[in-house]
Amino acid sequence: MTQQVEATRRMPLNRDRVLLAAVALADQVGIESLSMRRLAQELGVVPMALYKHVANKEELLDGMVDTIVGEIDPPVTDAHWKMAVRLRVLSARQALLRHPWARAVIETRTSTTPAVLEYMETFVGMFLAGGFSVDLTHHVMHALGSRMWGFTQEVFDDSARQNGNDQPTVTSEARVAMARHMAQNYPNLFQIAMAAAHDDESVVGHGCDDQFEFEFALDLLLDGFERLHERNWTSGG
Repeated sequence: MTQQVEATRRMPLNRDRVLLAAVALADQVGIESLSMRRLAQELGVVPMALYKHVANKEELLDGMVDTIVGEIDPPVTDAHWKMAVRLRVLSARQALLRHPWARAVIETRTSTTPAVLEYMETFVGMFLAGGFSVDLTHHVMHALGSRMWGFTQEVFDDSARQNGNDQPTVTSEARVAMARHMAQNYPNLFQIAMAAAHDDESVVGHGCDDQFEFEFALDLLLDGFERLHERNWTSGG
């Protein structure tokens, strides 16, 4: 095993190898702990060697996003537009679930790389190939927003748990007291909170099934897009 690691470290360094190692390291230690120095240690090189392939930390992060985008399945060319879009979005979601840090990095990018532009290009292309007008497709992309990448900002989002931070243990007695307080002071919220009992590890909200809620909203959007398309809707009325 040691010989395999050493053999890998002796492999010539290139941009792809740097980016793949950075993704693997972020998966292992979290994006907050990723640094050029630590990545260099992982690759068995001096930090300056990395700068021949990525100019700085921001370029490294851009490249890591490109690597994640490369994991997303290409559009299914022989499928109905609605199924093609659905499959692409869910493939993007699976890529982000494999790399929990990726969402935060995507949200902070200030530049658009060719790989990201190509992803968006083919995404728009699925609607145009389905007969959507340019006008409707423009508004569809706004409506999808970050859902195109497989995530969305949820009303009950728990960012701390989503980012993998440790959470204080809540006793059963404390949960009962919290539920009682919620029922008395926020009865409407309490009703919908008690209506679902799926995944305790949900990042959407305690008691909610992330995947179900994501697909539920996605299908609502796709159904709405389909109705507008059939009506030959335009933004000019």
